Amino acid sequence: MNSVWQQFTLSSLPLQEWRRASYLHRSVVGLFSTWRQGSWLMQWSEALAALLVSLVFALAPFVSNDLIGVLLFACASFWVLLTLTDERRYAPERANTLTPIHLLVLLYWGISTVATALSPVKAAAFIGWQKLTLYLVLFALTARILRSPRIRSWLITLYLHVALIVSIYGLQQWFYGANALATWVDTQSNLTRITRVYSYLGNPNLLAGYLLPAVVLSLVAVFAWQRWVPKLLALTMFFVNSACLVLTFSRGGWMGLLVAIFAVLVLLVYVLSVHFPPFWRTWSLPLLIGGVTLVLVGGVLFVEPIRDRFLSIFAGRGDSSNNFRINVWIAVIEMIKDRPILGIGPGNTAFNKIYPLYQLPRYNALSAYSILLEVAVETGFVGLACLLWLLVVTFNSGLQQLRRLRQTGSREAFWLIGAIAALFGTLVHNIADTVWYRPEINTIWWFMVAIIASYYAAPVTRSDLLANSSFDRGSDS
Repeated sequence: MNSVWQQFTLSSLPLQEWRRASYLHRSVVGLFSTWRQGSWLMQWSEALAALLVSLVFALAPFVSNDLIGVLLFACASFWVLLTLTDERRYAPERANTLTPIHLLVLLYWGISTVATALSPVKAAAFIGWQKLTLYLVLFALTARILRSPRIRSWLITLYLHVALIVSIYGLQQWFYGANALATWVDTQSNLTRITRVYSYLGNPNLLAGYLLPAVVLSLVAVFAWQRWVPKLLALTMFFVNSACLVLTFSRGGWMGLLVAIFAVLVLLVYVLSVHFPPFWRTWSLPLLIGGVTLVLVGGVLFVEPIRDRFLSIFAGRGDSSNNFRINVWIAVIEMIKDRPILGIGPGNTAFNKIYPLYQLPRYNALSAYSILLEVAVETGFVGLACLLWLLVVTFNSGLQQLRRLRQTGSREAFWLIGAIAALFGTLVHNIADTVWYRPEINTIWWFMVAIIASYYAAPVTRSDLLANSSFDRGSDS
């Protein structure tokens, strides 16, 4: 059974053997490596890549999607340049740049490409395919540079500071008021007079999705950062980001936050339990689960806005937001039934071309309001199965590397915990929403996946040892 699981999660896949034997890899990667050796600019390639990725994360909440697209295109172009000028021969220090996560990302891109080619609205699907390609190449570039702990720490710190600015402005809206840019609360609800903050992102659900990883990373930063001043800063970030996220009154955001925080606490107990006395090693997790449950029940019972918002989840069609989503889901399911294998093609442009043919009267929608339904309608059940496979491989890889870091006692384990928990929370948030597709969140999502991929350590095989030995002899000669 363990062998089947390893095969399914690609844990024992000999990636480096494939890399050495692959004709595509040998013919494309490093095609212009000679030019790179004489280029002064490419000596700073990792720093330049980090700068481009930093611009994406620093500007995403404040600029238009078009400008984000330009920055993503610059990142993609630089990744192509790095790939074409990479070292041709096998280098041990680059042995782990290819991971099982990369293979599943490539497979998902391939399925989306076929779905685009077979789409009934090819021109519209091609627009979505371009956007998807830019996001996936951002993942490839980010995973490459994040293998440097210094760059990893820099990009995480940058994101946390930008998120703090976003949260501070959101809290200002709470204290001084902000105009609702759309109808975000049922007019019959007790929350109609409550301000739902949206900061620079223009939508409270989108703001919640953007801040969720920041809450998680700021919490683990309390453990990852060593000096007291940074720890106090991390603690401040955690409370400010958490408060702003709660004040979005996003039900999906709240659920995602609860799941993410719970995942963080469980993984922290797992990593730190090696230092616990026997009693706490046995009872820390049950006590944690009980404590979290009591806090949640207390919040629902005694805090009226939380109680009203929470109970609205179970109101069915009695809540206008629920009713809207249910009607959209009915239409989307009919779309999936008509093209169940490869869908209509990726992107909201293709969705907007096809959805009006199925929508119920007065229920216009820009997306499926569920990430699972959205993937199914865009790339069919084939694409959905691939995405779920990608998630399983990603989480399995993250937990494997977390086990390794736990044994070594490395502080890097805390960032890995944050990335895993942030992905869990974002998935839960998007069960009944699709803010995942917005650039501000999609870039952060692939950033979290890249963090997990950057920790990957391939199992050493006999052929790897022989290749390393040959490389060393070649260097000596």
